[in-house]
Amino acid sequence: MSLSISEIRDRTTRARHLMQRSRQQKFAVGAFNIDNQETLIAVSRAAQKLNSPVMVEVSDGEVKALGLDNIRDMVDNYRAEYGIEMYINLDHAPTVEACKRAIDAGFEFIHIDVSQANHEATTDEIIAATKEVVEYAKFTGALVESEPHYFGGSSNVHEEEIDYEEIKKTFSTPEGTKSFVEATGIDTFAAAIGNLHGKYPVPKVLDLELLQQIRDSIECQISLHGGSGTPLNFFERAAQIGVSKININSDMRVAFRETLEKVLADNPKEFAIVKLMPKVYEAVEVVVEEKIKAFGSEGKAVV
Repeated sequence: MSLSISEIRDRTTRARHLMQRSRQQKFAVGAFNIDNQETLIAVSRAAQKLNSPVMVEVSDGEVKALGLDNIRDMVDNYRAEYGIEMYINLDHAPTVEACKRAIDAGFEFIHIDVSQANHEATTDEIIAATKEVVEYAKFTGALVESEPHYFGGSSNVHEEEIDYEEIKKTFSTPEGTKSFVEATGIDTFAAAIGNLHGKYPVPKVLDLELLQQIRDSIECQISLHGGSGTPLNFFERAAQIGVSKININSDMRVAFRETLEKVLADNPKEFAIVKLMPKVYEAVEVVVEEKIKAFGSEGKAVV
């Protein structure tokens, strides 16, 4: 069911208040990818249990699989059923048009990432697209996130080691961050400080000194993508420095698949899949709860 413009604006105002609280109270909000109802149930239950604000987010592929309006309706339904503070983030949207559709559907958070579809996109192209989304989002008040270049990795399980010498070439800089934020007017800057998408054979290492320098260079919010496979102490310190949003995907996918495989193996004659899924979303819920506690957002929901 479509939301009225007043309902959308009320929710984006609440989302902005959440980001302000995260800075004042030094916690980060978990942004958890969903590509099925079971994962949404897991996030909702974790949020309710720990009284934590959460975002659920969908990438371009997940939007195509589920549908923008369906996602909006499902999130609204579970938010009401569980009595939780929950918002939707469009994650790594590759085009301005995709962002506009999500803004029209009432998404509170929008991430425009032109470089996701075109790794060779120039800074000028990225800035121009981001500015267009920022301007369009003013109608509903949606918060816009972006970054000035392609962000490494993919939301999957990787076998290769992390080549930090190569990754460091794409790190954010305080000067570059300040320039990009001023040029675009974004609400949230996606920082690159050693975080990258996916799970790897070794834990990720975040440059927290660089993060502090970036925090000192801008007034807007900071997000960290590629949170899976990162030691929890980095999240705790990042939230204290002033990160407001941390994205989690691969850790949840691994829990989902590994548990599903076990449940299927243990129940070879059960064909009512709905009876097998509770153990799956319970496993995902454990992952979400772990992240919420590390982000410091437990007990911070305002419903």
